[in-house]
Amino acid sequence: MRRTEAEFEDFVIHRSGELLRTAYLLCGGDKGAAEDLLQDVLERMFVRWRRITGAPTAYARAALANTAANRWRRLSRRVAEAPWEERIHPPQAGPEESVTQRDELLRALRTLPPRARAVIVLRYFDDMSEADIARALSCRPGTVKSQAARGLAMLRDAYPRSAAHTQEEVRR
Repeated sequence: MRRTEAEFEDFVIHRSGELLRTAYLLCGGDKGAAEDLLQDVLERMFVRWRRITGAPTAYARAALANTAANRWRRLSRRVAEAPWEERIHPPQAGPEESVTQRDELLRALRTLPPRARAVIVLRYFDDMSEADIARALSCRPGTVKSQAARGLAMLRDAYPRSAAHTQEEVRR
């Protein structure tokens, strides 16, 4: 079955919000980078739209994870840059505990390697199964399990809260 341009527009209208949240987490909480990442993926999906088989949302999530990992590899060769706002005013936690917890979690998420971050985001935020993640990232389910275990261990070290609390925060 060939997909139509109208179906792509419908897909973007109904799925871009959840895909932007995934991109936001994959980019470590950088909204601008997340918007750019999603835009790049949607542009590439539009060109391939008629040939995409299966669930387009799963395809988009896999493309987001892979593109984010590729960008991270490319950028890791360059000198790290800090957004202007962070250089002038360091991030400040809000008055509420939830704001502080989200900020801490995003900082911890940024410390993960791209593949582990992708597995954690897809597993605990997007609630994908290990098999679906393995298909999306073109790896084996055992790799997904080991990346999830390593990623959670790194999150526990960087974000010292209970594992259940961490998973609950990732889903928000």
